[in-house]
Amino acid sequence: MSTLHAMTVLFIAAFLAATLLPAQSEGVLFWLVHTEKYNPLWLLAAATVGNVLGAWVNWWLGREIARFRHKKWFPVSERDFDKARGFFQKYGVWSLLLSWVPFIGDPITLAAGALGVRAGIFLLLVTAAKLGRYVAVCAAAGLF
Repeated sequence: MSTLHAMTVLFIAAFLAATLLPAQSEGVLFWLVHTEKYNPLWLLAAATVGNVLGAWVNWWLGREIARFRHKKWFPVSERDFDKARGFFQKYGVWSLLLSWVPFIGDPITLAAGALGVRAGIFLLLVTAAKLGRYVAVCAAAGLF
């Protein structure tokens, strides 16, 4: 597999894994690092950028769909929306540091958009969380 192909596959896996679609990128990164055929820093960058961009899509979707929350067809009740807002206000934007956690990370990024978290803060915290997770994967693959 060429370097470009490996990076593209990893980027796409990481992007999809950060959206609400079921996907997984850690295994792909682990395998690519473990093969020792590719520059691990480039792999780390591809995975992180792809995953952060996927989370950005969630944030944007949350931001756009929140304006429809008073419509009958909106998938979340006003009560549940207020509960999510309360959780987010209680734990604040720091909950975005959990954006890497399976099953809860994607809804957190969606909620951040719906509840109006500023883009700069969102990107900073999500990038730190996603990068930290991928560094741990690289370490497990024997990089460090």
